[in-house]
Amino acid sequence: MADSKKQGRVYLVGAGPGRADLITVRGAEVLKLADCIICDKLVNPALLNYARRDAEIIHVPKRIGEGSFTQGKINSLLVEKAGEGKVVVRLKGGDPCMFGRGAEEAAVLSEAGIDFEIVPGITAGIAAAEYSGIMLTDRDYSSQVIFITGREADGKQESNIDWHLLAKFRGTIVFYMGMSNLDFIAGELIKNGMAANTPTAVISDATMPTQKVIKATLSDIDKKCKKADIEPPAIIVIGKAADSNQQLNWFMELPLFGKNIVITRDSCANEIFAEKIIAEGGNPIRFATIRIKPLTESKQFLESLAKIAGYDWIIFTSENGVSIFFDCLKTLKKDARIFGSAKIAAIGSETAGRLGEFGIRADFVPTIFTGKELGKQLVGFTNLQGKKILLLRSDIASKELAELLTRAKANVDDVAVYKTETEKGESEGLKKKLADGQIDWLTFASPSAVRGFLEQVPAALVNSSNAKIASIGPVTSEELKRNGLKIDAEACEHTIDGLLAAIKGTGK
Repeated sequence: MADSKKQGRVYLVGAGPGRADLITVRGAEVLKLADCIICDKLVNPALLNYARRDAEIIHVPKRIGEGSFTQGKINSLLVEKAGEGKVVVRLKGGDPCMFGRGAEEAAVLSEAGIDFEIVPGITAGIAAAEYSGIMLTDRDYSSQVIFITGREADGKQESNIDWHLLAKFRGTIVFYMGMSNLDFIAGELIKNGMAANTPTAVISDATMPTQKVIKATLSDIDKKCKKADIEPPAIIVIGKAADSNQQLNWFMELPLFGKNIVITRDSCANEIFAEKIIAEGGNPIRFATIRIKPLTESKQFLESLAKIAGYDWIIFTSENGVSIFFDCLKTLKKDARIFGSAKIAAIGSETAGRLGEFGIRADFVPTIFTGKELGKQLVGFTNLQGKKILLLRSDIASKELAELLTRAKANVDDVAVYKTETEKGESEGLKKKLADGQIDWLTFASPSAVRGFLEQVPAALVNSSNAKIASIGPVTSEELKRNGLKIDAEACEHTIDGLLAAIKGTGK
């Protein structure tokens, strides 16, 4: 917590061009340190996942009427919070000093005697171009690039933009914040001598799955953008660079680019899944259907924990089970040494990977990641007669695994380490998107997620929509079929990576 007797410090941090993972390492580091984060409207909300739970978050949108902040109010807020002894992050889109008022904020802090650090960010002009296959510089056609603001200070009497110079510029021109003035910008350049057929590109929502690229001549670009309903934020690129080879547009060629994919795991797992979807160019729509509740204070669990070193095999059937188990150990100030000589089995690669994060290498992982196969293959792998086995899993897990092990004459303790509860969310927006045909895929990674989803969204609406359904494996597929839903893709490998592979494999 901040110490009111101690002088605070302010970090002016560039949030990058849009995608959360394009923030710099330094930017992410200071977000984790912050007592207070003051962020712009265009900052990706996912960046706030770096913040401490107790951090104060203040949104400072501009130009939106009631609730908006002037620059003067933001400056005062920075001084006020730092004066309370807090570590303050001023989170700004792109780079903090590239048309971002960072210079003004730094000057105010300097005058107030407050320590500050500027953390550069990837500026939107560079990112927008590179995420659309436009190379701003090239030794064949452009050895120079110039960045211009398309919107100057309010009330300014004379423009600092030299239109005559720009019209003669033999390189690439990049305009920021120019969409509302696009017709004027094009007109001024043409009036001052630039060819009307000069290649021009407009990139909106740069680096995001909703990115759009419009290309036209300078004289036609405004009309074409209006026809395509292009809105800010957008970057304008003028010059030969804008006439790029479509084959270089790597981002919009990603397999899931532009696909709206609903993810229905718990909130934490949804974030992990979302990162994978974004990496493939897709747009994850988070809709948590379940929440995970630990059962590590139950009498049954604590009794099994007290004798855990006496088991021959300990079996984990989910990442959740692993995470909750080791969270409990940490609380009890214990570690993996409590396993003693027991061997460890994991239901699949993701569960094994999670164990690996705690320094545990699974002794056995089946080739097919289901409870049934885990039981069958473990029985074939080793003699379980008389062996003591501890299953650590969900309270509603299928009894099939325990029954297979028992039939092999093992002594099985089936212990619930967590349970899933239905998570109720804001479903009206999702229902509307489904009804309007705006959802490409619905994904399900467990039967409980199916049930939690259908408690909020009617199966009839899903069936009448254009959305396709992807399942992580046969157990989840059975639950979907039982509720009258058709599966369009089922993962061969029953993991999140397998689920994504199944979607990509449809080619749709």
